[in-house]
Amino acid sequence: MKKSKLSILSVLMLALALFLAACGGGGNDEGETNGDTGGDDASNENGGEEAEAEEDVPDFLSMLTGGTGGTYYPLGGEMAQIITSETGIQTDSPSSNASADNVISLQEGEAELAFVQTDVIAFAKEGINAFEGNPVDNVLAIGSLYPETVQIVTTVDSGIESVADLAGKKVSVGAPGSGTYINAEQIFEAYDMTMDDVDAQHLDFDESTGGIQDGNIDAAFITAGTPTGAVEGLGATADVYVVPIEQDKIDAIIEEYPYYAEDTIPAGTYTGIDEDIKTVAVLAMLAVTDSLSEDVVYDITKAIYDNADTITHSKGEFITPETGVEGIGIDFHPGAERYFKEAGVLD
Repeated sequence: MKKSKLSILSVLMLALALFLAACGGGGNDEGETNGDTGGDDASNENGGEEAEAEEDVPDFLSMLTGGTGGTYYPLGGEMAQIITSETGIQTDSPSSNASADNVISLQEGEAELAFVQTDVIAFAKEGINAFEGNPVDNVLAIGSLYPETVQIVTTVDSGIESVADLAGKKVSVGAPGSGTYINAEQIFEAYDMTMDDVDAQHLDFDESTGGIQDGNIDAAFITAGTPTGAVEGLGATADVYVVPIEQDKIDAIIEEYPYYAEDTIPAGTYTGIDEDIKTVAVLAMLAVTDSLSEDVVYDITKAIYDNADTITHSKGEFITPETGVEGIGIDFHPGAERYFKEAGVLD
């Protein structure tokens, strides 16, 4: 009986040993399963990285343009549609006070993209003029777009034929610190004039041409791509005259401020313009905050420059990969840089 009990005990102990061994084996399997779970964790981690990458792609972008009477606004509207269509990121193109204010909005995180003048963004980076004591270090370049012509607009009947004739007149020079205002200051400088020599008015483009039409002001500085909507509107009621800049003054301006280029407003651009008008121009460019990822900015850049031929605005013809790298005085965003290198136009 005792022997029988011992046999039963032995069997039970053997069964227990086998059970424990099985548990140990199960532990190995579990280790592998944990390895798989680790794989799942890794997969979850990768999924987390993918989710994080997806989070880097915004649902919405704001691209600041300019006044409704300028070039930025209508061109920006078309470009926003292209970005939305090609990238899937809903992009709007609100009007704004243009270059200087646009840069500040980018600096403060109120928008992701903006039209700016190449000279204004250079001032922002250096912390001079409108950015005195407040240099901007979070804004990068996507690329140049087209020449922005400095137009000193009046009417044929005004009797104003030269920059010197503006002395003592009511002249719209744009908002203080704006790109247009700085252009006016620098052109006056070439003529040994200052803002004190005119009765300076700080109006947007539509207000400027409306003021000329109503007789409330005599002339206006308008820096924008030609033809400019506000000036075309003036041409509907009066013969437009754009004050030329003499060649020696053009040369002096470019020597002092190399971001300018000589430009010509062709005869027939506006009603009343029956001969070519010599002036200067800066470049319009698209700027971006450094908060956007390389991939997102690459997609935006590719969308714009690969589809510029679909833009109906007359300035669309200037937007090419080759011209996109011209006149840029600040660093490109890595995404834009990648696009232009792939296009073979940037080393």
